[in-house]
Amino acid sequence: MSKKRQSIYQKYIKRLLDIVISLLAIVALLPVLLIVAIIVRTKLGSPVIFTQNRPGKDEKIFELYKFRSMTDQRDSEGELLSDDIRLTSFGRKLRSTSLDELPELFNILKGDMSIVGPRPLLVEYLNLYNEDQKHRHDVRPGLTGLAQVNGRNAISWEEKFELDVDYVNNTSFIRDIKIILDTIKVVLKKDGISSDTSFTMEKFRGN
Repeated sequence: MSKKRQSIYQKYIKRLLDIVISLLAIVALLPVLLIVAIIVRTKLGSPVIFTQNRPGKDEKIFELYKFRSMTDQRDSEGELLSDDIRLTSFGRKLRSTSLDELPELFNILKGDMSIVGPRPLLVEYLNLYNEDQKHRHDVRPGLTGLAQVNGRNAISWEEKFELDVDYVNNTSFIRDIKIILDTIKVVLKKDGISSDTSFTMEKFRGN
């Protein structure tokens, strides 16, 4: 796809598809959203929705929505304990099924995110990217992406960022459809949920 056609797709067609797909998904999955919300409230208490600032397109900060999957356990000094300790067995199951990600459909509907794109990471990583990796923010972040269907948390940060930039440089309707279909397979097989040393993924500490 030429750069001009790619720009038209990203600016107009892709956004329209995001609105239609996210709206249909919210309506279709409303019973699931309500059931998960009730279980989260019962198992982990309030708040049911976990919110966190994340950088989006052009590094603009937005508030990401996810179902809560961790407790608020803290040490004697009031600092939160490590993720591995706060992540309950229920939280692990929630993440393994990717159900914790469903509230991000509202981020997509709002325009913060897209169905497909580089995953929105922590704000603290912004100053750690090299010049090439910064291009992952040239498009809206996604609910799923090229890195998520090619290893997810089982690959290194450098490999993830290479895939992210590859996606940004080669976005197309056909590629997005393929990533969506591959995502369904990955979720059903529960591939790449953990890295070699953590249930989720170690923090990115720079290149």
